[in-house]
Amino acid sequence: MEHQNQTLMTIFFLHGLAAHPIFHFVFFLLSLVMYIIILLGNSFLITIIILDSHLHTPMYFFLSNLSFLDICYTSSSVPLILANFLSDEKSISFVACGAQMFFSLALGSTECVLLTVMSYDRYVAICRPLRYPIIMNKGLCGWMAASSWMTGVLNSLVQTILAMGLPFCGNNVIDYLTCEILAVLKLACTDISLNVIIMVISNVILLVIPVLLIIISYLFILFTILRINSTEGRKKAFSTCSAHLTVVTMFYGTILFMYMKPKSKDSHATDELIALFYAVVIPMLNPIIYSLRNKDVKAAVKKLSKNVFSQKT
Repeated sequence: MEHQNQTLMTIFFLHGLAAHPIFHFVFFLLSLVMYIIILLGNSFLITIIILDSHLHTPMYFFLSNLSFLDICYTSSSVPLILANFLSDEKSISFVACGAQMFFSLALGSTECVLLTVMSYDRYVAICRPLRYPIIMNKGLCGWMAASSWMTGVLNSLVQTILAMGLPFCGNNVIDYLTCEILAVLKLACTDISLNVIIMVISNVILLVIPVLLIIISYLFILFTILRINSTEGRKKAFSTCSAHLTVVTMFYGTILFMYMKPKSKDSHATDELIALFYAVVIPMLNPIIYSLRNKDVKAAVKKLSKNVFSQKT
């Protein structure tokens, strides 16, 4: 295909939610408050896990990875969103756009794998409790966490290089809040079939397969819990995975709703608001959910508070 009017792209303009300028300051305030809560909440959870030796278990090791991941993920996009809500120009350089796309894709992909790893941890804890310390040893936990990060980085590296290596022909307005890969691909003036094929393969590996593995894990967990005779035992078993199940439902529920809901002429603004919810609200709720629904974390917080107050007195 002949690339007519091909230009060297040096800058993009992010015009997400441009049709609703009167709400930009409101969106800015809400996003800023939630971003601060994300930084404080997840940092606090990581600190609690590090300081309390009772939380040095596989479950909390993966949870600390998730909290760190949420901090990094929101930091890769929210500062840019905040700046653009207050800016009239709403521009981003070509290099910065590629970097933002890379980190968002890498961290989002990593979370898909990490949530699957966490579901396997819950499966072993409930369905194989006697062998749990042997199976979920430090070596395996470290390898699973590292594999999650490496998978996300590799997926993002391939997709970002392919996307940013495309020729662009003058249109540099991204109708989105960030450098979202699909929005950038729409600006290319060449065939993007390879990009689409790679993206489909990536979605199958990082979305479809993880969802299936999580469903299978929780089916085994459910069957095991139902076989427990005592009501108290069933409640205790379910409480150990309820927080993770809640986070998984929110995370994948938002993604599936974005991609599977019927498209309409007025759906673009809705898609952007859902994407903002996905980028800000879910990472904000994660530490709250794990704190409120977890007795060990509550106990660790009380213990830390007592130590702090006793030192002051």
